[in-house]
Amino acid sequence: MHTPTGYFDLQVNGYGGVDYNKEGLTADELHRSCERLAQDGVTGFLATVITEKIDLMAGRLAKLVELRAKDELAKKMIAGFHIEGPFINEENGYKGAHPVDAIHPANEDETKRLLEATAGLTKLVTLAPERDEGFKVTKLLVKNGVAVSAGHCNPSLDLLKASCDAGVSLFTHLGNGCPMQQHRHENIVQRALSLYKHLRLCFIADGAHIAFYALGNYLRAAGIDRCAVVTDAVAPAGLGPGTYTVGRWTLKIGEDMVARAPDGSHLVGAAISMPQTVTNLVEKVGLSKEDALRLTVENPRKAIGLA
Repeated sequence: MHTPTGYFDLQVNGYGGVDYNKEGLTADELHRSCERLAQDGVTGFLATVITEKIDLMAGRLAKLVELRAKDELAKKMIAGFHIEGPFINEENGYKGAHPVDAIHPANEDETKRLLEATAGLTKLVTLAPERDEGFKVTKLLVKNGVAVSAGHCNPSLDLLKASCDAGVSLFTHLGNGCPMQQHRHENIVQRALSLYKHLRLCFIADGAHIAFYALGNYLRAAGIDRCAVVTDAVAPAGLGPGTYTVGRWTLKIGEDMVARAPDGSHLVGAAISMPQTVTNLVEKVGLSKEDALRLTVENPRKAIGLA
């Protein structure tokens, strides 16, 4: 299932028992997580930091930059950073597992602070277009060479179109970060699919975030060339079933390797690996091996301008 260039993952919150969103991350932990990713055929990824208080987010990003600079493997593998939040939709369903007390509208000064913390290595930011008044932050990010992805959001079709005109070019894990129950036609999934010519659509292929048959429908609707697959991996990814602490959450990972909140009410990232993702795309979705690799090797790089 591997190719010479290897998998590229746009969304890795942690791996092999290591959480990138915790305080006190060590050099050994970062190196160990990169080793585990490399063992699973990943040759590049975006280390992802999610919604928290700005001080904490900036500190975690700066720590990752510092540790990466001292580790040759980390420098080789971490192509940059994905900042997911805190400028997302705070409503239930749309916020997903992001802590509501840290979510707020997009702010240029805070954005600059987060960009400074990554020393120019921010490659992707996920935000809610409806929480970015006048698309000021979107335009600021694009001006700084950062790809902007809509996600955890509920903009109208017209607003989503306008955000594309302002520079939004991706959609983060479509089919997730939205309520379980919503209008059958007038919903964010359908709006994003309708704009496939303007948005590269990202998906998680673990069978829990999106049923495999639905994922197949989405891929056919948008076309393989306009899509990419991510893991959205959290710290337990690459390990086995068990109970783990990730950020503010205590997660139970079952035999299906799905990361769920303790009460089972919603998913908290994923615990899938890229090799399993490709196996799922071939065996469960029915894609050719070539298309599965395009979704996990080539297209993610293209989405952020690395290919």
